[in-house]
Amino acid sequence: MDSNTILSTLNEIFIDVLDNDSIKLELITTAKDIEEWDSLSHIQLVVAVEKKFKIRFTTQEIQNWKNVGDMIGSIENKMKK
Repeated sequence: MDSNTILSTLNEIFIDVLDNDSIKLELITTAKDIEEWDSLSHIQLVVAVEKKFKIRFTTQEIQNWKNVGDMIGSIENKMKK
């Protein structure tokens, strides 16, 4: 799965979890860019992403994310294993 496909899938997850049809994720998107993306919804997003991609993130990985691109990088690394 390439990064564009992952980004598209993440966009669908964000729209569903945050209940906002206008979300258009980019690699540089951060929580500051999306009003509904707070600490509680972040946990819900992580769980939804883990479930969708059938992977598990470590706390360290999650804490290192600065934007959606970092999240995609973690997903790609997990899927290679």
